[in-house]
Amino acid sequence: MSRFNRNDTINLLSKLTLRKAWNGAKVLGSYYASRITKKPLQWGFPISISFEPTTSCNLRCPECPSGLRSFTRPTGMLKKDFFRETIDQLSKDLFYLVFYFQGEPYLNPDFLDMVKYASSKKIYTATSTNAHYLSDANAKRTIESGLDRLIISIDGTTQEIYKQYRVGGNLDKVIEGAKNIMKWKRELKSRTPFIVFQFLVVKPNEHQIEEVKNIAKEIGVDDVWFKTAQIYDFENDPNNLIPQNDKYSRYRKTAKGYEFKGKLTNHCWRLWHDPVITWDGLVAPCCFDKDAQHKLGDLKQKSFKEIWENGEYKKFRTRILQGRKNIDICSNCSEGTKVWSDS
Repeated sequence: MSRFNRNDTINLLSKLTLRKAWNGAKVLGSYYASRITKKPLQWGFPISISFEPTTSCNLRCPECPSGLRSFTRPTGMLKKDFFRETIDQLSKDLFYLVFYFQGEPYLNPDFLDMVKYASSKKIYTATSTNAHYLSDANAKRTIESGLDRLIISIDGTTQEIYKQYRVGGNLDKVIEGAKNIMKWKRELKSRTPFIVFQFLVVKPNEHQIEEVKNIAKEIGVDDVWFKTAQIYDFENDPNNLIPQNDKYSRYRKTAKGYEFKGKLTNHCWRLWHDPVITWDGLVAPCCFDKDAQHKLGDLKQKSFKEIWENGEYKKFRTRILQGRKNIDICSNCSEGTKVWSDS
């Protein structure tokens, strides 16, 4: 299945305005200028952001801070008024919004209202869910919210395999939720959301890759993406999750154990275009800073413009340009090791 989808691409481009295009050109230009000069230049505002609806989750996945309940930062829910205030600061330049960082978005009772608000601002919206809360009513509301992309995590094709990673999960609910979405998409004659089955390839499920493609075809979802798993203690792999198929692994086996396959070049596009905002207003550099330990600012105290252009952000961009290998969150980064689709 192809990563490219004509309808989804047309929908994405429909969000583009002259201002957003000019902003994107400025951001891209500042990124390359920074790489050349080794100075943290920043022109323009984020092209995309990740906004965290909640840190709460109903599952206990073994390599996820939400699942392990291992956060040092507080657990909570993104408030609708705070979300609107922040989006109002960014919406004229913002092209793409991911409603996800940690946790299960549908646990936030205001989640779909926030999606609808962002959609009204002509921002492309996407989220990722374990699909346990895609009831018939929620599926209908999801279509009506204007959500542009829905990623459904389905990490096994039988309950026995699925529950080995999605601890506490029910595969039947995932399948039912996907069918509910497809039903309301048809009934409301909606072209959105673009619906993706995302299959996190780990050792227990790697033999089910072909089977998940068949299930996706039967239900009628738009695409299947295969994602490599981040293993925190990959040298020892205590949960025995690293797949044997090298294509679907971020790590390679050596005589001494496993090592990371990624190359840590001293630049990172994310730091110039794609910040993360936690439910309580902290600005983090990227989605690999799960606990927001590298806090670059607090939107409860400063505007986004102040945070984006000054202080800690400049310092962190400088550190990236000087040497990523010395930054803890970069050591397990999947950039360059993703397998989005198997076509």
